[in-house]
Amino acid sequence: MAALLPVEDALALLLTDASPLAGEDVPLGSAGNRVLAVDIHARRTQPPFDASAMDGYAVRADDVAQIPARLRVIGVSVAGQRFSGCVNSGEAVRIFTGAPVPAGADAILLQEDARLIDEGTIEALEAVARGRHIRRAGLDFSTGDLLLPSGRVLDAAALSLAASANYPTLSVVRKPLVAILATGSELVEPGTTPGDDQIVASNNVGVATLVSAAGGRVVDLGIIPDDRAALAGAVNSARELGADVIVTLGGASVGDHDLVQEVLGAQGMALDFWKIKMRPGKPLISGRLGATRVLGLPGNPVSSLVCSHLFLVPLVARLAGRIHKPDVRTAVLGVSMKANDHRQDYVRAVVSVDEGRLTAMPFAVQDSSMLSTLAAANTLIIRAPDAPAASAGDACTVLMLR
Repeated sequence: MAALLPVEDALALLLTDASPLAGEDVPLGSAGNRVLAVDIHARRTQPPFDASAMDGYAVRADDVAQIPARLRVIGVSVAGQRFSGCVNSGEAVRIFTGAPVPAGADAILLQEDARLIDEGTIEALEAVARGRHIRRAGLDFSTGDLLLPSGRVLDAAALSLAASANYPTLSVVRKPLVAILATGSELVEPGTTPGDDQIVASNNVGVATLVSAAGGRVVDLGIIPDDRAALAGAVNSARELGADVIVTLGGASVGDHDLVQEVLGAQGMALDFWKIKMRPGKPLISGRLGATRVLGLPGNPVSSLVCSHLFLVPLVARLAGRIHKPDVRTAVLGVSMKANDHRQDYVRAVVSVDEGRLTAMPFAVQDSSMLSTLAAANTLIIRAPDAPAASAGDACTVLMLR
């Protein structure tokens, strides 16, 4: 019997040559939460001129060094319509926030620090230092400055910066297309009435949600019966759609009705690995069909979702140009646990904060068909192969799910 592959080795193999997909241009308004494919350099200077930071009067600092000082108001400068003249000694220009500072002026006198004498005269009540309340041209950035590096996730601030730099479109990493095929003649769609020997398919919607959260796009090819021709047809459909990753759900084991590896092999799949030294989720297939990656997940619902967290999510994130950092923490056990066998165990548990430390309480029953405990769990306790028995209060490693 071939040795089971350790989880860490399997993940390393899966990600060995996984790299961000090529970029595609999208409108600025559609780029939210996407990943930049290229560096963004400023196409303009911001602000493009010296601008007032406050409402008030553009003045010469020397004219208000001794107060009170009377100044003649010779015009108005507003955002979008500058005063085109020059401020000379003894003069001022009424100015509003964001408006260009007129030539000759070198400071802004706040409107509350001025008293209107008559329609064309003000009295300065406070001295103003040279440069005060003026945003200099290029204060934010200048033409050619690197504003956003490739790989940056485009959040609200990044998008606003790109817009300010005059980008109507952005080159972003293409979202990997993941085709999901649920296999099994026993499966029916949610909302239908199962036959006496059938169950409702549940894995595909959970796996699809994880793919979307990791930065991928999903095409759900539905339920494929345990039939070689039907499965081969679904795989061909996924490839014709341009899927970057084909995910099969179920049929990855060695039973008479587990056809995934056989059918994919007949289509030319190069197998990277099969069977992982873990629980739940030992029967996991990784391979290539040309440029298309294949990940065959176990059919048991919990196994399928745990393997998605461990393998599919990091793969999709890598292809989408994202940095995936599993939330692994140290906690203490709330109860004792027996010695582990030769497989790495992922135990559903609930972590709570107890006197400033994390305490992990595993569920008593860990059957891989039980979605209710996975939905209730917020963590997985990671138990190494051959880990000795542990007592309540012993340290443990946990992978946070939410």
